[in-house]
Formats: sequence, C-alpha cells, structure tokens
Amino acid sequence: MADALSVIPTAVLRNLSDKLYEKRKNAALEIEGIVKQLALVGDHDKITAVINLLTNEFTSSPQANHRKGGLIGLAAATVGLTSEAAQHLEVIQQQQQQQQQQQQTTLCNNAIDGEPQTQINWGRLYGSNSSIVLNLMQLMQIVPPVLGSFADQDSRVRYYACEALYNIAKVVRGEFIVFFNQIFDALCKLSADSDASVQSAAHLLDRLVKDIVTESDQFSIEEFIPLLRERMNVLNPYVRQFLVGWITVLDSVPDIDMLGFLPDFLDGLFNMLSDSSHEIRQQADLALSEFLQEIKNSPSVDYGRMAQILVERAASPDEFTRLTAVTWINEFVKLGGDQLILYYADILGAILPCISDKEEKIRVVARETNEELRAIRADPAEGFDIGAILSIARRQLSSEWEATRIEALHWISTLLARHRTEVLSFLDDIFDTLLRALSDPSDEVVLLVLDVHACIAKDAPQFRQFVVFLMHKFRTDHSLLERRGALIIRRLCVLLEPERVYREISTILEGESNLDFASIMVQALNMILLTSSELAELRALLKQSLVNPAGKDLFLSLYSSWCHSPMATISLCLIAQAYQHASSVIQSLVEEDINVKFLVQLDKLVRLLETPIFAYLRLQLLDPRRYTWLLKALYGLLMLLPQQSAAFKILRTRLKAVPSYSFSDEQLTGNLYSHVLESKFSGIQISEDGNVDQDMADSHNSINFASRLKQFEYMQQQHRMHTKSRLQSQNSTSSSLSQEVQRPEEPLRPPPVPDLSCPSSRSSRVGTGQFQI
Repeated sequence: MADALSVIPTAVLRNLSDKLYEKRKNAALEIEGIVKQLALVGDHDKITAVINLLTNEFTSSPQANHRKGGLIGLAAATVGLTSEAAQHLEVIQQQQQQQQQQQQTTLCNNAIDGEPQTQINWGRLYGSNSSIVLNLMQLMQIVPPVLGSFADQDSRVRYYACEALYNIAKVVRGEFIVFFNQIFDALCKLSADSDASVQSAAHLLDRLVKDIVTESDQFSIEEFIPLLRERMNVLNPYVRQFLVGWITVLDSVPDIDMLGFLPDFLDGLFNMLSDSSHEIRQQADLALSEFLQEIKNSPSVDYGRMAQILVERAASPDEFTRLTAVTWINEFVKLGGDQLILYYADILGAILPCISDKEEKIRVVARETNEELRAIRADPAEGFDIGAILSIARRQLSSEWEATRIEALHWISTLLARHRTEVLSFLDDIFDTLLRALSDPSDEVVLLVLDVHACIAKDAPQFRQFVVFLMHKFRTDHSLLERRGALIIRRLCVLLEPERVYREISTILEGESNLDFASIMVQALNMILLTSSELAELRALLKQSLVNPAGKDLFLSLYSSWCHSPMATISLCLIAQAYQHASSVIQSLVEEDINVKFLVQLDKLVRLLETPIFAYLRLQLLDPRRYTWLLKALYGLLMLLPQQSAAFKILRTRLKAVPSYSFSDEQLTGNLYSHVLESKFSGIQISEDGNVDQDMADSHNSINFASRLKQFEYMQQQHRMHTKSRLQSQNSTSSSLSQEVQRPEEPLRPPPVPDLSCPSSRSSRVGTGQFQI
C-alpha cells in the first residue's frame, strides 16, 4: 500500500472516487501514465501495489463512487501496461488449483499445529520464498475484481464493470481466453439485466469477446460445453438470445467442433422453439437447420443420444417443436437407420402418435418416417428388440386415434411376417390387447386385428387358443357379439377357411355350459351360414351331406352344437336336404320350445327361403312326389306360425304355388293341401333325400338320424330345465324384493310387484333383431 501511495498522488486518488465522471476519468488517465512509466522501468512490484490499491481500497469499497473509480482505474492500469498487462492477468484455473493445494496443505499443517482450520497462514506455506507469495497475490488481480462487480447492486457500477472489462479485453486479446468461462457466465446474467444501459454495454463487450474467441487458438470447447449445457435451461428470453448467438458463432469457427457436442445442448435449442418470442423461435430454428445440414454432410454422427432427445420433443404440446422433432427423426432414419436399431422402439413410440396429429404437415412427415422405419430389415442378433416394438404397438392400440391404431397393427403384422417365432414367444403379452381390439369402434381396425389373429392362428395350437378366447370374449361381451359378431366370423372364414372355423367353434359350443350363450351363438352362426357369400362353398358341401362323406362329416360336426337352437337345427337339415329329419325335428317340438325367440328365428328362416340361396329348395317343390318330406317340413313350419303374421302369408303363398299335376300320374283334383295330406298317408316310403325307397331303416349314408333326433331332444330338454330354473330364481328374487319393500307399519301397501313368471330372457332379447345381414 505504501509503495502505491508513493507513486500515486493523493489528489489523484481523491479524484478517482469523486462523484463526477470527468474527475474520475482524469484520475484514471493519470494512473494510466503512472503505470506506463513503471512498466517502462520494469518496476513490477509497484505495479502490483497499484493494482492491489485499486482492488482493495476502491473496487471493494462500500461506496459506489469508489467502486466506479476502482473499475476505471483498473482498466486504465491495464492500458498503461500495454504488452506487460498479460503478466498480471493470472490464469483463473491455475489460481483455483493452487488455492485447493494451499487449502489442503494448510489443513494438514493446521491439523498438526492445532491452529484453526479456516485460517490460512501464507508465511508458513511458503516461508522466505517471497516471489511465490508475490505471484500468489497477483492471481487475484485485475480481472476477478471486475468480474465481481458485474453482480453489484448499483447499475452504474455494473455498467462501468462492462466498460472496464471491454478496455481490458481490447488490450490483452487472446490472453483473455483464460477467463472465458467466468466472463461468459457474467455476460449471460448481464444480458438479462434490468437496466437498459447495462444491457447495451454487455452487448458491446459480448461482441468483442466473440471476436477474440473466433481468432484465438486457446479456446477450449470441452471446458465450455458443461457451462453452456447448464445455461440452456434458462427461460429468460434475453439469455436465450445470448445463448443462441454464441452457439451460432462457435459453430461458424472451423476449428471448433460444435456438432460433436450437439447432444449436450440440442434439448435446449428445441426448448426455444416454443418460446413466446418469435425472434427467439426463428433464431433457434435457424441454428437447428444449420446443424441438421451439417449432420447430412458429416460422415460420423452420434445419432443415438440425439434420438432420445428427439423422441421426447416429438410429444411436445407445441406444434412447431413437434414438426421439427419429427423432421429430424425422419432424416435420422434415412441417414443412419442401421445405427438406430437400439432406439427403434423409442422412435416408433414417438412416431405413431404423430401419425394422427391434428397438423397435416406433421402427419405427412410421420407417415413417411414410419414407412422408412418399417422398410429397414433388422435382425434380433443386431440388437433389434422385438419385444420392445411389440410393447409399443400394444400400447398404441389403446390410442384414441384410429390412424395410430391401424399403424400399430401394421407393425405387428410386419413383425409376424419377418420374425414369426420371436413374436409368438411374446404372444401372452399382446394376446389380450388384440382380443380387446375386436371391440374397436372402427371396422378397419377390427379387420386388421382379425388379419393379425389369423396370421397367429396359422398353427393349430394358436388357432385353437384363439377360437377359445374369442368364444370367451363373445360370452363376456354381448355387445361385441351383437355389433361385430357377423363381421368377425365372416372375416375369419375368409382368412382361415370357413370349414375349419365352423368345426372348431362347433366343438367348443357342443360342451358350452352357458346354454343361453350357446343358443345365441348358434343362431348367429346359422344366420351367417345361411346368408354370407363367404360361406357358399360350405353350404355347397352341406347340400351333399346325404351322398358325400365329406359333407356328412361336416353335417355331423355341426349338428351337435346346432342342437342348442331348434331353428338352427331345422335350417341345417334344410341345407343338407335331410327333409325327413327336419320334419321329425319339427314334430318333436313341444309347447315350451315355441316362444317369441323361436318365432322370430322362424320368421327369418321363412324370409330366407325366398332368397337365391334356397332357390334349389323351391325348385324341388316342383316334384312333391319325390320331395314329400320337404313339403311336410314346410307345412310343419307353416302350422307353427301365427296365421296373421307376414311370414305365414309368405310361406302359404309359396306352398300354394306348388303345381298340383306333379303329385301323381292320376288325375288330381281339389286343392294342394288335400294332395299333400294324401301323400302323407299313401304308404309310399320316402328316404331322407326324397327318393322313393322301400327300406325303412332310419339312417342314410351312415347317418343315424334316430340317434341325432334323440340328441336334439335331450339338448332341448336341457334348455327347458335351464329356463325353468332361471325363472324360479327370478321369481324367488322378485318375491324377496317385494317383501323388503313392504313395511308392516305403513297404512298403505305399495303397488304389487310386476309378474315375472314369464320374463323375456337376456338371450331372447339379444337374439332378436341381431346379426342382420
């Protein structure tokens, strides 16, 4: 201090802390001249003393004017040093390292000598080596005090700190780089300063620092990136502009590889795309576009780390951010598809939702990316995680958007086609989801789900499992059976062969314990069999049941389960042309079998008899002598119908059209009904197919129809017992409810409970009006 006072006049020091800027400026010029003279004679001790005086007595003073004078004085001293200034700009990193070493040594010595550990004894550390002590003192000179003033509460002090550092930087240029991180951090904060003049000064200093960095060969990008990564999370718009500006500048320097560190600050740039400021969004987008172009031209890029960031940003609520992220992912898939194998599942999880984005541009890019990704053939041995892809597809099957669900199913189909064995190993994970997807509101989704199921069910074990689970789904979800039952069954018949499907379902229904469900299901299957064009071959095979072993086998396979529904059994016999057995079934019906549900089904059958499917049957009526049992069966149905019903009139009109001349060779008179009745009791023996036959054996083509009739009667008996049991249970429940409602102490009795003795069952309600083709 004494050395400094001996070279700096008291008046100069007094003016340096004056409230007037002009006086402080003149005092600074005096200090500049003094330091310059000391530098010429090489008196560095006094220069250090002057710097210490300015630092300790002025920049650290509680008086704002003193701090202002100290800052301008330090800048003037630096200018006075000219080429000597670098000697006094100690490397801050070395300072920190030496301080840590000093603290460690001091703590060690203090532990030995028993001195307080918070006190550092500089003399004991370095002994009589005064040059080391002097250099240590110089470590905290010039720049650190100026940087500390950037956080001063007085805006004018902060302004003069910017001015001082600007002048210092102009003098030392490249040597200034050693303080870069500290200066950058300070400028980052000043860029958002509340005072406009401070911001302006900081911008001038920022431009100078950028010039110095771009021309320096000492800048360390490795040391700077951690600081940049930390600051990228700041939301202040001024700071964001500052950061984007630096990223752009550093990226323009050929010797600085910013692309290699892009994953460290890429997320921050994407954050800025949703900034409220249009200018910031534009700057961030421009920077990202430049980096994407560099990626396209670079032979080596770390796609993996950036892919994770892009996946997260593809789900951003901001539309522009999503579009940019999906565009980047699209380019990544095109440029480095094979390098992204480990990230396929994550990328797919980001792309599938974007396929249904409300913005068309995003949808277009997402679809293109999805196709590009699916076109890449990857192998599990290369790290391709089939389980992860299936998990993503399964999750997206629950998406609210139809397009996304469709693409998820396409992915499952693709994986099945390429890696069937591996996919089947994950079948338990996706099977339930695929079954639930059958209830999807979209027909296209349901059809694709069936395609996937059909592909899985190519193998017998999977086929059996699928049909069992499908029946369980129908059993537990009646709405699915009502809305989509016909669509599902018909599509499966196309994909998996109708005979195979019907045989398997029939086998399951034969042992079905839920008789109501079995009846509904059989009625549905029968209606599909009678009406669907997809089952034409199956109907043709059944028509040959009495003469073709394959048709007979199919007939017997279906018959056991068809017994759950009288009308389905009669329909099956009419298709198989087993007219005598159809008549026997009709004759076996009792009063309890003929209910509303039965009449509704009978009405449907009568109307179907008028369709092209039963044209062969109507033509057979031209030969009533040969097809007497057909006539008897049809008259049996006619007798079951109420006379005022439309179905009765339709069937009666058809039977009246049977030509009377075809009954026998003798001249016949009278109406058609009398001839038919005569044929019933004429003693002529008719076989199942209608041919005249003297053999009264109750079988044909090895079909034991007597046994089949007993089977039908037994099944109907089971249904009648089930219905009675259910009605009794309902009546019991109704009676209990009625007793609970009635209170003895009340003077008025509640209204009587409605009669539940003959309620319409759920099965009958579901069965009516369903499966309309």
